[in-house]
Parts: sequence; structure tokens; C-alpha cells
Amino acid sequence: MTSAPSGSLSVSSATPQEWALVRSWAAEEGWNPGLSDVPAFFAQDPAGFFLGRVDGEPVSAISVVNYDDSYAFLGFYLVRPELRGLGHGLATWRAALAHAGGRAVGLDGVPAQQDNYRRSGFTTAYRTARYVGEVPAPERPVVGVVAAGQIDPAALAAYDAVCHHADRPRFLSTWLATPGHRALARVTDGRLTGYGVVRPAQDEARVGPLFADTPADAAALLDGLAAEAREFGATRIAVDMPEANPAAARLAQDRGLEPTFETARMYTGPVRPVARERVFGVTTLELG
Repeated sequence: MTSAPSGSLSVSSATPQEWALVRSWAAEEGWNPGLSDVPAFFAQDPAGFFLGRVDGEPVSAISVVNYDDSYAFLGFYLVRPELRGLGHGLATWRAALAHAGGRAVGLDGVPAQQDNYRRSGFTTAYRTARYVGEVPAPERPVVGVVAAGQIDPAALAAYDAVCHHADRPRFLSTWLATPGHRALARVTDGRLTGYGVVRPAQDEARVGPLFADTPADAAALLDGLAAEAREFGATRIAVDMPEANPAAARLAQDRGLEPTFETARMYTGPVRPVARERVFGVTTLELG
């Protein structure tokens, strides 16, 4: 076990290689990080990932990823357990938030930290629950569900923009193409009516996003994604569903998924509206 450092804290940017350590911290916290998330995360904003170091040794982490001139998202707020309560987390938080400038910042906060976030100017918008379980793979291909690679990338980006607080083409192009990620689209009468991604993770396969016009579209995509997960050896999935869309919880219950833990989506200011009725599963709790 690494001994506790004794010097003062310094906060600086992290590289993708260094972020592998932070991913392991997230796994130890039970956050079930995706196995190949880092390239897509850094594609969006490579300057948005920070490590706090004492005597050169990483002790804390945070990401503040800028999406455009108006919106940023905060995630990966972590301090090594044996060094909590020493002020390292707050110092890292303050240094990294400067990266957002005047942007409104969003986050998904665990209950234990929500009061702290409120004191930092965040306001709760709604809760999100992680649903976990085994979805039986369909016996035959799901009608109307195709590989996302068959869809015009511009159409996928336009659909995604309706469901997210900022356009994110850099992130999306990498997220859809990351090795191991399986992306599906729903097409109804020749029209795109949703898309979703499933990826290998530390524990259950993670579904996200799950965006769809209707509950029927979302159900078809979820069934297809469950089948894709089985292709890479996962029988259980996890999807973070916002209470702002009540149909999401009904879909989870219909498929036998159980809620495990919840977070609160919080913002520091006004954000671009989204089509909440289309958001059946958020992309990630780390980047929104």
C-alpha cells in the first residue's frame, strides 16, 4: 500500500494514461466505469481532466469538461479514502472549476455530497436512478433496430443534440466508434426514432445513452442492446434513468431491472432545454 504523502497539494492537468488510475479509483467506489471510456472522454475536452498531487503522488481527481461556450459538466470527483477530510478535494474542486469559466456546470451528485454541491451554487433539477438486472436477449433480431453505423452520422448528431444540453460531435463520433462499444439505432417508416449504446464495464454492461421518441422505441433498443451485451459476454446491464421521464422507470420495471442507487442532476445556472421525454438513459454519470 502506498504511504500517505505529507507535502502540499498541487493541481494540474491529467493525461489519458494517468486517467487509468482514476478509473481504478472509480471502480473501487462501485461506480462501474466503462472499460474503454477514456478516449471518448478526452476527445471532447482533453484539457478538462485534473489530478491533485502531493509530493508528486496522485491523491485526488476531478473532470470539468467543456462542451461549448455555455455548458460544462463535472464528474470523477474523487479523493483517496485514507486522505479525505484534509481539504484536498475542495482545493482540487476549486482549481478545476476555473476551467469552466462562466459556463453553466452540470453534475450527477451522490446523496452524501449534494448539500456540499448546493453550498457551491448547484441546484437540483431531478433525480436519476441506476437500474440493474438481466434482460433476456430476444429470440430473433428486433424489428426496426439496426447498427448505428448504417445511419448518417449527421442525423445521429442532430438527434443527440435534442437530448443533450450542448452539441457534442467530437465526443459522439468517438463514443460510437470506440472498440467494444455497440451502438444501435431505431428506424420507423424510414425515420430515425432513437439510438443507444452498450459497452463493457467493470461489472454490469453499461447502457448509455438510451434516447428514443417513444417507450416502444426505447424498449426495442434496450432489447437489442441487451443482445449486443451478450455478444461480449455480459448477461446483466445497468442503465441510469432520469425521473424526469417517468416512462423510463416503467420500461425498467417491465424488463425486470431493479433500482440500486440514485444521484441528483444539478446545475449552477440555466442550460439549454432537452427533450426529456426522449431521454430513457443518460450517456454517463461522468460526462452527462
